[in-house]
Amino acid sequence: MLTGLHAKNFAIIDEIEVEFGEHLNIISGETGAGKSVIIGSINAALGGKVTKDIIRAGTDAALVELSFCVGDSALAGYLEEQGLSLEDGELTISRKIMASGKNVFRLNGETVSASVVKELAAGLIDIHGQHEHQSLLKKAKHLQMLDRFAGEALADRKERMAELYRGWRALKEELGTAQVDEEKRLRELSFLQYELNEIEEAKLVPGEEEELRAEHKRLSNRNLICESLDKVYQLTGEGSECAAEQVGYAMRSLGRVEEYGEELAGLYRTLGQIEDLIHDFNRELTDYIESSGGEEERFAQVEERLDLVNRLTSRYGATVEAVLRHAEECRVLIEKYENYDEYVAGLERRCREAEKELSELSEQVSAIRREKAAELTALLTEALRDLNFLDVRLELHFERLESFTALGTDDVEFLISTNPGEPLHPLAKIASGGELSRIMLALKSVFSGKDEIDSMIFDEIDVGVSGRTAQLVSEKMARIAAERQLLCITHLPQIAAMADTHFIIEKTTDGLTTRTDIRRLSREGEIGEIARMLGGVEITDKVLESAAEMKSMADKKKKELVRPKSKD
Repeated sequence: MLTGLHAKNFAIIDEIEVEFGEHLNIISGETGAGKSVIIGSINAALGGKVTKDIIRAGTDAALVELSFCVGDSALAGYLEEQGLSLEDGELTISRKIMASGKNVFRLNGETVSASVVKELAAGLIDIHGQHEHQSLLKKAKHLQMLDRFAGEALADRKERMAELYRGWRALKEELGTAQVDEEKRLRELSFLQYELNEIEEAKLVPGEEEELRAEHKRLSNRNLICESLDKVYQLTGEGSECAAEQVGYAMRSLGRVEEYGEELAGLYRTLGQIEDLIHDFNRELTDYIESSGGEEERFAQVEERLDLVNRLTSRYGATVEAVLRHAEECRVLIEKYENYDEYVAGLERRCREAEKELSELSEQVSAIRREKAAELTALLTEALRDLNFLDVRLELHFERLESFTALGTDDVEFLISTNPGEPLHPLAKIASGGELSRIMLALKSVFSGKDEIDSMIFDEIDVGVSGRTAQLVSEKMARIAAERQLLCITHLPQIAAMADTHFIIEKTTDGLTTRTDIRRLSREGEIGEIARMLGGVEITDKVLESAAEMKSMADKKKKELVRPKSKD
């Protein structure tokens, strides 16, 4: 459940702090007061798209923070996978939007990516925007809705079907590219054999390019190395002034007195170790100098080998490993072209097998969809009748596609008739804006019983609704809110009267800046706001009486609608 919202410098919001309640939270206010900005701030915190102009003028960053109370084990498991954890069932999501374009998301204070927040949001809250009901007019959305309703009954099969489809498409594409005439096949075979022979003759070794470059660099500087080593040897091991001779003199001097004290004996032993180190160093230095003779020939060999490697990597891949992979690809293609008829026959056989399996699975998926479609339309029809579609008929019409898709072979569309005697038609042909809003509400009410999302937001889903229908919409929302938290922006007094918690949005200006504020209404304040919705500019005592009566009737209706849960 969404327990709190803190927003600062977001659009026309200076700073607000809201504590939401359980069940039905109503947000109302004058047109243009900024009601949708509140929903926009919630959407932004959950990873929704924003632009830099969402930052309040005169500030350099906007901040939105949401607090949730959650107890879902699946959600806890997802957080654990991300290296995060719940703190006493509390989850805080924040987003800082900076003028530089940078965004910082945090979960319980830990910085996370936007993708993690979006993944998490899908299980936390369902936001229905003002224009989402228009998605009902898009035929492609209808199959998504049906599959969402089917849920686990389809999940494994759909995943397997998508996997099979990808494999089948790959086989079809490979079969299409494999169809070549004899002349082209022989030409390709000759070319591949040439490339493979060139690579195999080189006898490349993984990692040798780096070793060759390192050796080439050393050999390129061999003169400088030799000069430096000769100088070092002169200083440490050659002549009367070298380090070895000087340490030897020191040893003899210290040897005359080392018997007169343990400290002197210790210094003598240390100096002896230094002398041994210098002798060892000089022996190793001499061996290195002697072994580096004749490196001109080695330098030529390294250059030649490096040139070969560079030539092959420029032709077949950026690295030796890539060249070797190319050689393996050549071997595979050569084998295919050398056994061409067998290769094509094998592809055709595998293609037929994949197509058969895909066809069988598509039929299984389609059968489940048809079964679930009957359940969904029955539930939707009942929900629509609750919303004043008294003679509604609803059907999910199935057609078979000519070819496979990752979703199967079903083409699905909602058909509806809202008046007796009228034939079924696509939603786009008969549904008005108000009817679409009610159909979407009916869908949401059906899905609320299927989903495990605790919070739902409706941003003016009551568009185009009035009269008795508005009352029925309010009752439907009260039913949904009995089971989960519901946030609703509305202009209808019938819906506002059903509020368990009512907030009002107000916009103020000092002539220079404009700000939006939100505050929770008392019982008296709720009646006053309902009266404003009923009476418009002039709110009379009669209007206030009507508002109070509407609130009392709503309270009574909620008690009738909301049944206590079983203790089983």
